[in-house]
Amino acid sequence: MHDEFVAHGWEVLIADAQRVKGLAPLACKTDKVDSRVLAELSFRDLVPAIWLPDPQLRRERERSRYVPLLMSAPGVGWVVAYTIAAEIGDINRFCSPVKLTGYTGLCPRVSQSGDMDRRGPLSKHGPKYLRWGLMEAAMHAADHPVYRERYQRTKRRLGKQRGPKVAQIELSRKLAEAIWYMLTCNKPFTPSAPAGAAFRLAA
Repeated sequence: MHDEFVAHGWEVLIADAQRVKGLAPLACKTDKVDSRVLAELSFRDLVPAIWLPDPQLRRERERSRYVPLLMSAPGVGWVVAYTIAAEIGDINRFCSPVKLTGYTGLCPRVSQSGDMDRRGPLSKHGPKYLRWGLMEAAMHAADHPVYRERYQRTKRRLGKQRGPKVAQIELSRKLAEAIWYMLTCNKPFTPSAPAGAAFRLAA
């Protein structure tokens, strides 16, 4: 209600109930009497109002509450977790892990024409700080038991020149998929996807 009134240009104060009772202990008996007391206090500029954060600050607080959850993922520290949380925003914007991974810009460009399907460099269409956070996490997660074998296998397959970079990018996409499940289910990182998921997070 506060936000709706403010959005329409009203100045809204939320009174501290305990302090109002201290100012008018005998008056606070019914809603009608309370309203008159608050009106009189407002007229005298004496309303003991509580502080209420604005909607933007409340959204930032909500994002910051992702941080401990994100830090359960391999390679994710406090700074990276907060960066990822801030860049993703509301996880409900993404209906699947594929949508979130595409948003990161860490997927290759695809050129399709008839029977031809060519993969190009990374699209990099998404937020650059989200890519940075995921790549930074992947660099450290490469030594985690969940991801080490896959990371090393990709490095060997592609050789010394391309292998490390491509393996890091692939791992960052896997972390994005894991993060989608973590935030959607509100559960810490686990080596496998939640029940009902089509694939393992660490596969």
